[in-house]
Formats: sequence, C-alpha cells, structure tokens
Amino acid sequence: MPFDIARTRAAYPALTEGFVHFDGAGGTQTAAGVIDAVTDAMRTAVGNRSAANVPGRRSLELVAGARAAVADLLDADPAGVVLGPSATALTYTLARTLGATWAPGDEVVVSRLDHDANVRPWVQAAEAAGATVRWAEVDRDTGELPATQYDDLVGERTRLVAVTAGSNAIGTIPDVPAIAKIAHAVGAVVCVDGVHAVPHGPTDLTSLGADVLVTSAYKWSGPHLAAMVADPVRWAALRPAKLTPSSDAVPDRFEYGTPSFPLLAGVTAAVDHLATLDPDAVGTRRQRVRAGLTAARAHEEALLDRLLTGLAQRPAITVYGSPARRCPTVSFRVAGRSPAATQEALGAAGFCLSVGDYYAYEYFQLMGLGDSGGAVRASIYHYNTADEVDGLLAELDALIDGPGRMAG
Repeated sequence: MPFDIARTRAAYPALTEGFVHFDGAGGTQTAAGVIDAVTDAMRTAVGNRSAANVPGRRSLELVAGARAAVADLLDADPAGVVLGPSATALTYTLARTLGATWAPGDEVVVSRLDHDANVRPWVQAAEAAGATVRWAEVDRDTGELPATQYDDLVGERTRLVAVTAGSNAIGTIPDVPAIAKIAHAVGAVVCVDGVHAVPHGPTDLTSLGADVLVTSAYKWSGPHLAAMVADPVRWAALRPAKLTPSSDAVPDRFEYGTPSFPLLAGVTAAVDHLATLDPDAVGTRRQRVRAGLTAARAHEEALLDRLLTGLAQRPAITVYGSPARRCPTVSFRVAGRSPAATQEALGAAGFCLSVGDYYAYEYFQLMGLGDSGGAVRASIYHYNTADEVDGLLAELDALIDGPGRMAG
C-alpha cells in the first residue's frame, strides 16, 4: 500500500511550524514519542545505576532498553552496543584503543568519500603509532568508491579498513560487503560509518560485513546520542583507557561518565517510532523496524528520483556525483551563486538545506570545492513530500538568472 505520508508527518510536532526540511542529513526533526519519553524520564525519579532502590533500577532499565533498541535496529547483540555522546567521540575512543596495538609498518585504509569522523581519528591514531595510511579514491565523475581498488590497498599488514555505508555528501552507497570480504581475508578490522545510511533502510550488521558500526540517533528521529556496535567478543579483547573505579564490564568499559538517562529513553522511543512506519507490519520489533524502514526507503527513493530528474532539467544547476546506488542525498551548485547565497535565499523562502562540506572534507578537497564554499545539500527523509520537492525546484527556478547572483 502507498506510504501514508500524512500519518507519518503527524508524528513530528516541529513540522507544524511550516518550514520545509531538506536537512535531515545534518539531523532530523524529533518524533513526538521521543519527546514524550525524554520528558517522562526527566519527570520521574531516576538515580545513578543501582539495584538497591527503585530510582537506581530505573536507570539500569533505561540503559538496557536503549541497548536492546539499537540492537533491534541493526540486528545486533545488545551486549555489544556501546552508547555515547556522538559518532565522532565514539570513533575517537575506538581509534585510540586500536591504535595502541599498532606498530610501524602496520597499515590502515581510509576513504576520500567518508565523513571526517571516520577518517581523521584513524589517520591521527596511525600517525601516533608510526603506521601507514592508505587512501581509497573516489571516482570524480560518478562519485563511486570502487571496491576493486581495495585488492591493491589491503595487504598482510593492514590492521583496519574504515569505510562509510552511505556518503553524507552525495549519497553514494559503496559495496561495503565486498570491501569487508577483502579486509577480512587478511584479518583486518572493518569499521563502518553508518550514520547516514542507517536512517534510510534496514541495516544488518552481519550481512554488511561490519566488525564495528557507528550510528547517531538524531539522524533517525531521536535525541543527540550515538551508538557503536560490535560483537561483544570483539569488545572483550580491547582495553580502552578508563578510570580505575569505573566498570570494566563489556560494553560499559567504553562508556565514559554517567550517561544521560532521559536521552537513552529517547533512543528507545526513536526505534519504537521507526517500527510504526509501516502500520501493517507485525512480529518482533526488529521485524517491524525492517518493514518500516523498507517502506520509508521506497518513499524516499521516489522523491529522490523526482528531485534528480528536476535538477537535471535545469542546466544552471550542477549536481555532484551520479552513483548507481545512493541514499536520498544530493549536493549541487547554482551557476552564478555561491552555495551560501543559495542557502540564504532558500532559507528566506522557508526551505532548510545544508551548505559547505558537511565534514565530507576529503571529497570536497578532491573536487576542488573545499575552499570555495563547498555545495548545497538537499537530503530527503521519510517525512518529506512530493509537493516539497516541487516547491524546492520552483524556488531554484526563481534563483536562476534572478537578482542577487554572485560569483560561485
């Protein structure tokens, strides 16, 4: 049955303000159930974790609930879910931990397609260990990250391969399973940045080939928290720097300080919300999440096709990348206008889009756009509509050859 966009939009209170949000790649609006869960947790007596009293037990339940929810989202083991403030912070923790085991002559492979959060921590850890960094290159014309190049990049001294499951800049979905197979043949760890990909379709940790996957809840209707997920056995073999009296259990040893218990309630509620996107779905929460994200992906792909077709019909607009498989994300420039000027004009009309390099630093440097304002990004989420896409195209028409043109 058709995706019920009216029902979906009704779950997001912020949409009633009337702004058009094509900025989900930078953070989606928050579902009502998430807001309620966070508020309820803050109104309820919650103590630090302890089995000795009711408030302490509530905090234990909130942590366990968030781990179980993320596990259902990614088809993982709750005991392997590390929770933290951001994908960047969690990746730095892992990079420092793994980097401490590297030596001169070891190698790590990163890509120029990735968000810098899955690049710089590994580059810096390699530099600290005297290890070598090798780069997977992006096809400048298509925006693809060819998996075949990893046959030459990965060798017996490769310790880690870091790759995105979906580009936050141009949407490219690399063949991560093929890359992981090459890496695993030499025993390398595969760290996958799932921040941009997870909101746009079902994700299975094992079939993806990820040894570690990182995701951020605020990219899938939740609060500003993140998770780093792996097999608990993998975590048990790693010894991160930690405070002496803090828990040495897995996955707690990777989590620093007291967590935000109310936001953890929001993480659980966000996954519960995703499980409602297909109202006809039945079964376990994992099954309902998979069905909901499958329905949402079909809706988003239809909108993406509509947007790409419209942009291609406007010669004054340059779209970057044409990958065969992509998340619903497009970066572009309008001839005669700087990206910032385009963003400002669209913002004045109520359209919210991102501008710059969005931390996809290496890609924009490769394209020669890093020092000239990057590009404008339109990212589609499941609460967007065909009318909003058409409205964006109409606003772009108003900008083309209109007043206020600037040298790009």
